[in-house]
Amino acid sequence: MDKKILIVEDDQFLREFYQELLTAEGYFVDAAADGEVALLKIQQNEYDLVLLDIMLPKKDGTQILRDLKVKGPKSPNVTVVVLTNLGHDAVIKECFNLGAAGYLIKSALNPDQVLTEIKSYLQKNNAS
Repeated sequence: MDKKILIVEDDQFLREFYQELLTAEGYFVDAAADGEVALLKIQQNEYDLVLLDIMLPKKDGTQILRDLKVKGPKSPNVTVVVLTNLGHDAVIKECFNLGAAGYLIKSALNPDQVLTEIKSYLQKNNAS
C-alpha cells in the first residue's frame, strides 16, 4: 500500500522539490502552502506522515501541533516530523512536547538524508 505523506512548506521551490523526491520513491504526496490549509488537510485526510515546517503563513507549525491536540488528525497514528531551518532548542522542545515524532533541520541535511529519515519514520510507524 502506498504511504501518504503531506508536505507542509510555504517555499514553493522546496515544496515541489520534496514532492518530486518523494513521488519518485513511490509515495503518494499531498502538499499545503500555509498552516490553515495544512490543518484542514490533516484533520480531513488520512496520512502516514506529515512533514511540517514551522515558519508558515496564517498559522505556524507549533500552532498546528497545538490545534491537533484539541481536534486530532483523521489518522490516529499519523507521524508528524518537523522539517524546518529553525534550530532553537526551545522550539524543538516545544514541538516534541506537542507530539512531533522528529525534528529535522533542512539546511543540515541533503535530499538523500531527508529521504533516509522519512523512510525510517515510516518504518517505525509500521512497527507500531
